[in-house]
Amino acid sequence: MTTEVQIIVTLSLLIWVAPFLARILHFPTTPIEIILGAGAGAFGLFGDGHNKLFELVAEFGFLYLMFVAGLEVNVKKLLKTDRSTLKAGFAYLGLLYALSVLIAYQLGMSFVFMVIFPLISVGIIAALSKEYGKDTPWIKLTITIGILGELVSIIVLTLASAGIHYGVGFEFFSKITILAGFILLLALFYYMLHLLFWWYPEIRSVMMPYFDTKEQDIRLSMAMLFIMLAIMIYLGLEVAFGAFIAGVFIATFFAHKEDLEAKLSSFGFGFLIPIFFIYVGSSFPIEALQKEGLVMLAVIITLIMIFVRLISSLVFVPKSGFKNAMLLGFSQAMPLTLLIAVATIAYHADSIDRFNYEAFVLASLLEVLFSMAAIKAITSMSPTTLESRGRR
Repeated sequence: MTTEVQIIVTLSLLIWVAPFLARILHFPTTPIEIILGAGAGAFGLFGDGHNKLFELVAEFGFLYLMFVAGLEVNVKKLLKTDRSTLKAGFAYLGLLYALSVLIAYQLGMSFVFMVIFPLISVGIIAALSKEYGKDTPWIKLTITIGILGELVSIIVLTLASAGIHYGVGFEFFSKITILAGFILLLALFYYMLHLLFWWYPEIRSVMMPYFDTKEQDIRLSMAMLFIMLAIMIYLGLEVAFGAFIAGVFIATFFAHKEDLEAKLSSFGFGFLIPIFFIYVGSSFPIEALQKEGLVMLAVIITLIMIFVRLISSLVFVPKSGFKNAMLLGFSQAMPLTLLIAVATIAYHADSIDRFNYEAFVLASLLEVLFSMAAIKAITSMSPTTLESRGRR
C-alpha cells in the first residue's frame, strides 16, 4: 500500500471512529482526534509525517476552523450586550492579560508564553453548550465573554504572528499600521452594508434566498472565505484572521439564514477540521513523553492558564455568583485550537523549539482533561455548598 493510500484510509477510519469513542468516554471529540492522530503517527500509519498533501489539507482545515469560529460572532448581537456584562468582560480580559504577562515575565518565559497564556477560544465552549444547554446562565455568559475574548485573541494572534515573523522593527510596525487600517476599513464597510441592508432588505434575500435550491448560501460563504484569505495574503497579514473575519461577516449580515451556520459547521467538523486535529496529534511523537522535563513543563503551563482565568473570573462574582464565575473560568481554560495555532506559528518561525512546541500540545490536552473534570464536579455540587466555600 502506497503512503498516500495509507494516509487516506487511516484518516477516513479515524474521522469515523472518533465520535464513537467520544460518546463512550463522555468527552469532546477534538481531544480524542488529537490522541488518535498521535497513536496513528506512533504506529507509522502516516508514513514519515511529512506528506505535503496531508499538510495542505490540514492547514485548510485549520483555516476553516477559524472561519467556523467567526460564525459564532454576530457583531449586531454583541453590540446589544448589556453594558454591565461588557464592562465585566473587559475587566476580566484586562486582568487575564496582565496576570499572564506578569507571571510569564517573573518566570523568565519568552514572548510566545505571554501571548498563549491569555488566549480564549469558543471551540470547546460550543461543545459545553451542547451538553449543558445554551440557555444555562453560566453557558450564556461564557459564550458572550468567550466571543469577546476570541476577538481579542485573534487580533493578538495576528500581531504576534507579525512579530514572530518580522521581529520588532520597521516591518513589524508597518504590518500593525496595515492591520489597523484594514480594521478601520472593515468598520466602515460594516456601517455602509448595515445602511444598505436597512434601506434595501431585499438585497440580503437576493444574495442568500430564503428558499435556496442552488446552495447560494454555501457558495457566497466559500467565496467570502477565499476572498478574505486572498486579501490577507496580499497584505501580508495572518490568514487565520481573514478566515475569522469572513465568518463574522456571514454571521452578522446573513443571520436570516438560520440553518447556514449548522450547514457550514457540520461540513467542517465532519471532515476538514478533524483532519487538522489528527494532523496535530500525528506531529506529537509519543516518545516525547519520555523527554526530561516535558511533562512537568506541560503541567506548569496548564496550571498557569487555569489559575489566571480563575482569578480573573472573580470579577463576575457580584453579577453571577461564585459558582458561575468558577464555571466560566474553567470553561475558558481550554483554548485548544488557538493555543495550537500560535504554538505552530511560533515553531515554524523558530521562535520556540520542538521541546516547547510539544509541551504546548500536551498542555492543550491536559487543560481539557482537567477543566472538563472540574466543570462536571462543580455542576454536581449544590449552589449553597460552593457559595459557602467561595466566601471563605
